[in-house]
Amino acid sequence: MASAQSIVDELRKQGITHAVGVPDNGSARIYEILREASEIEVITVTREGEAFAIASGLYIGGKKPVIIIQNTGFLESGDAIRGTVVNMKVPVVVFIGYRGYHNRDANGNWIDSVATFLEPTLKAWDLPYEMLETDGDISCISRAFGKAAATSLPAAVLLIGHAT
Repeated sequence: MASAQSIVDELRKQGITHAVGVPDNGSARIYEILREASEIEVITVTREGEAFAIASGLYIGGKKPVIIIQNTGFLESGDAIRGTVVNMKVPVVVFIGYRGYHNRDANGNWIDSVATFLEPTLKAWDLPYEMLETDGDISCISRAFGKAAATSLPAAVLLIGHAT
């Protein structure tokens, strides 16, 4: 599993000013460390769709936010994604906890149906993504920021497992 500290260190390198989202089991440790980081303000929301609107407002105000949510909330946020970060061309990186990724039956099929929908949805919306499972994958964070900046659209980092 990737270390939450390595993720936060990379967010610092990227100049993040705000982390917006809903903590879950996989991102809880990331949020704990972010709350201790005085240079990054944490904004928790009640629904994931709100995170996209708030991040868009922060971006327009000259800040550099990141969104941290789970795949269930990402799927629930479709219209907020379309109506804000996509239509407004906000180059935000979205960390998405990939709930259910490791939960498969004996035939290799996902047990939690949300895992079956995440990647096809990202592809349908033409949102680039990479998976972050170990500290060896940390470089995908800087690539996501590069893609977002180059396209003025969101890019995703899929968090596999619980950040430790």
